[in-house]
Amino acid sequence: MLYDSFNRKIDYLRLSVTDRCNFRCTYCMPEEGVPFIPHHEVMSFEEIHTAVQTAVSLGVRKVRLTGGEPLVRRGIVELVAMLSEIEGIEDLAMTSNGALLSEMAGPLKKAGLQRVNVSLDSLDPQRYRKITRKGELQDVLDGIFAAREAGLFPIKLNTVIPPNGDKSEAQHVAEFGKEHGFQVRFIRQMDLSSGEFSVVEGGEGGNCPLCNRLRLSSRGIIYPCLFSDSGYDTRSLGVEEALRAAVGEKPARGIVSNSNTFYGIGG
Repeated sequence: MLYDSFNRKIDYLRLSVTDRCNFRCTYCMPEEGVPFIPHHEVMSFEEIHTAVQTAVSLGVRKVRLTGGEPLVRRGIVELVAMLSEIEGIEDLAMTSNGALLSEMAGPLKKAGLQRVNVSLDSLDPQRYRKITRKGELQDVLDGIFAAREAGLFPIKLNTVIPPNGDKSEAQHVAEFGKEHGFQVRFIRQMDLSSGEFSVVEGGEGGNCPLCNRLRLSSRGIIYPCLFSDSGYDTRSLGVEEALRAAVGEKPARGIVSNSNTFYGIGG
């Protein structure tokens, strides 16, 4: 088992499979996009499998696939199938913007994915388009219901609260969730460079004293915290040493990060 210096049991790995995304959400990425990681630097499926298998052998029990947008990673269903065969994973989940879920929910479930979180910041089509810059609300709603039909349950809806604290859009999402049996989480917009974050309403994120997670970037770097610039390269150090180093350096609480991005390491 992995315990950090504050006696927190570390059993949750958030795995960014790509930094690429089919949206350009205002709180995550510039409208013009960003230079993406060259394909040859992105972890292969074999490297990801080895990293997760090693983490599980050390006590990790929960694995979440993130991005960027994980569903734009070519062969993502194959990767899910590979990971689902690792003995010891008790919770294999994914966070997605939902735009591609309508066609992929069934195959993902068959491959072994257990549940999904979908980002949904508004139920107004024009407002949704403005926030995501590229997203069509109906595509996401179709994806959410396809996920329910496929059995990817419980479905959780992640709603970002803007810096001004306006919850009007979020309340509409909450009502939608209640009507259809989906859990809803309110996530106040974060700022990595200033260390601005708070506890997720309806979830566990941001609750530093109870934090049990590590983050693995698509480049193969393990970070002990979203709000930290300390990273450990699985390729140069080896997976187990990188994992143990990250656990050893996990801070009591998030501070700041000037090198990470939400699209590069997941929110």
